[in-house]
Amino acid sequence: MRITDVKVAEAPITSNMANAVISFSGMTVSVIAIATDVVRDGERVVGYGFNSNGRYAQTGLLTERVLPRLKEAPPERLLDPETGLIDPVAARDVMLTNEKPGGHGDRAVAVGIVDMALWDAVAKAAGKPFYRALHERFAREGIAVEPADTVQVYAAGGYYHPDGTIASLQEEIREYLELGYRDVKMKIGGASLDTDRRRIEAVLSILPAGSRLAVDANGRFDLRTALAYADALSAYDLLWYEEPVDPLDYQSHAVLAEAYEGRLATGENLFAMEEVRNLLRHGGLRQHLDVLQMDPALSYGTSEFVRMLTCLRSAGWSPTACHPHGGHQYNLGIAAAFGLGGCESYPRVFEPFGGFADDTPVEDGRVRLSDAPGIGIERKAALRDLIHGLFA
Repeated sequence: MRITDVKVAEAPITSNMANAVISFSGMTVSVIAIATDVVRDGERVVGYGFNSNGRYAQTGLLTERVLPRLKEAPPERLLDPETGLIDPVAARDVMLTNEKPGGHGDRAVAVGIVDMALWDAVAKAAGKPFYRALHERFAREGIAVEPADTVQVYAAGGYYHPDGTIASLQEEIREYLELGYRDVKMKIGGASLDTDRRRIEAVLSILPAGSRLAVDANGRFDLRTALAYADALSAYDLLWYEEPVDPLDYQSHAVLAEAYEGRLATGENLFAMEEVRNLLRHGGLRQHLDVLQMDPALSYGTSEFVRMLTCLRSAGWSPTACHPHGGHQYNLGIAAAFGLGGCESYPRVFEPFGGFADDTPVEDGRVRLSDAPGIGIERKAALRDLIHGLFA
């Protein structure tokens, strides 16, 4: 299997919504297409990748550093000797040639985009769904568990809109429930504590029995504010309190974990195993309670996420503590392949990148994995049409 061509494009996220830290009105997404010399069912195998929301397009990193290394590498260096197909794990090592340790940031995002596209191509070439291809690759190393047929998902939304009201927030949440979701998440920290309490109570008032609400501050708070919110949030039976402080402020996480009896969630902005290891060492998080949200699409792809899982197991954590950020097919497949606790979903925001395939609806808070080859990007019609339009 050989790479024959790679195309890079950018797409905008055209939305005026905001969380507590950033607006998405000027946000962009990188999209790539990796063509190969494999033909299946009369069509050239092409793998597609893109980055999760919250990070800008990575065009410069992709075209100037990451992709040239793939192009210049001897083709056999990229191959899996057991299958003859491209090995995304080997490709990751090639992409990081001559890169110093640390300083992960957007470099991790660029590599994650390519990883998604490579796995999409490899799974299609093998005629297998992505999560099955993952299982077979990492089962050799004793890492992957038997893949799950379904994955628990929650609907992420509840952003701040210029014309948003309590009524419109409630209507948004009702739409998620009608789509089959049970648990939902909303933003906090972009308004006063009193206003956020009214928003939280408005959502809780419409949730049926068995549904729960998570809240997400996107790392906005200093410790004093985070503790004030924690005190207020203790009055509610929340699913979790997410990213209350800066993701690298491990000491503040430890203080919060001591003060707040509810569940904390963090990790979506940790991009390497070493950062996760420091969180486990110094963040005070509780194995039996708290949630980790590392996003493979933002953190060098699947092979780095496997390093994170290995670190977690060594520290006594279960993979079920992981609920990846990102809300798309790639992370859904990873959740199924490695027995994770669940996966985020964006059913009404970040379209067409958010949400899952059209033929796998959410039922009672879970999504059934398809047996169609690849990640399933083309099975989401709006995403397929956008990508094909970009590379026409």
